[in-house]
Amino acid sequence: MAIERQRRRSNQGVTIRDVAAHVGVSPMTVSRVINRESNVKPETRELVHAAIRTLNYAPSPAARSLAGSLPCRIGLLYDNPSTGYLSELLLGALDESSRTGAQVLVERCGGSEMAAAALGKLLKTGIDGLILTPPLCDSERVLAEVQQAGVVAVAVAPGHASERIATVRIDNEAAARDLTEYLLSLGHRRFGCIKGHPNHTGSQLRLQGFLAALAAAGIAADSVRLEQGYFTYRSGLEAAERLLSDEPYPTAIFAANDDMAAAAVSLAHRIGFEVPEDLSIAGFDDTPIAASVWPALTTIHQPVAAMARAAVDLVLEEVHRQRDGTGAPRQLLHPHTLIVRESTAAAPPAADER
Repeated sequence: MAIERQRRRSNQGVTIRDVAAHVGVSPMTVSRVINRESNVKPETRELVHAAIRTLNYAPSPAARSLAGSLPCRIGLLYDNPSTGYLSELLLGALDESSRTGAQVLVERCGGSEMAAAALGKLLKTGIDGLILTPPLCDSERVLAEVQQAGVVAVAVAPGHASERIATVRIDNEAAARDLTEYLLSLGHRRFGCIKGHPNHTGSQLRLQGFLAALAAAGIAADSVRLEQGYFTYRSGLEAAERLLSDEPYPTAIFAANDDMAAAAVSLAHRIGFEVPEDLSIAGFDDTPIAASVWPALTTIHQPVAAMARAAVDLVLEEVHRQRDGTGAPRQLLHPHTLIVRESTAAAPPAADER
């Protein structure tokens, strides 16, 4: 009930005391979190940030100025072919930048070989920190350029935690294993797989999780039909066409992202397969296309927008941490969720006769 009263008060202006009461800490602790001071426990910091979002609290510009916290300029470098993934990422980053008063400058980097030019362009604008997205966040070349520039950086959705920079990610391998185990529970034993772009570490981790779940179920890797994709809709069409070009057809297709899974659904319809009666298809990420195709995709929900919001907070935290010269870059692991929709069903009983 107290939460509802606080929410109703949001239209009149939530105060720092409301946030403190919601969490059960002192207003001074909330102030330390807002000003990115390092002497706050990580779990307390998370609770305060969650309360700030729940209560829609935003420190006034005047308060930030009095606290000596000037607006922070954050560069966001991206090179990702999935528009759905990118839109979720940008929405999350812009939402959090609006709440915190930070400025986000977005720059496309056409591959790791263009990193120096893109980074140089952002540095000229006077950025205080940088958000790196896949595959750039896993590129040694890009990380070397960032280190040489001496700029604070946070990696969103890298393959692994890092000792060099702060990261926010999910466990791609475990997520792929969960999705595959679900398909196995439906009775599927003949699988096709559309792999993700080879320059993404996450692609390999998703493939490893997929194959590990099959191996645990006694299904050999050499019995699985693997086709290369590149996270684009067109690459998914081409890979699905190869998977469904001759017998024995798979009864389930695991695609490394939703764009390629949606393309596989479209191709299946075109050549006469019923989804999911003849063929189950699953994706990964839970981007908007997953719920807009027919039938809607079973997929893994990766909280991209929430991860982008966390990345903005991490950049601000890292700026203060490096100024203080204390601690180590934080590593955040967000939970993933299996989302079951209409694109998957029990394996057909007479699959060989299709």
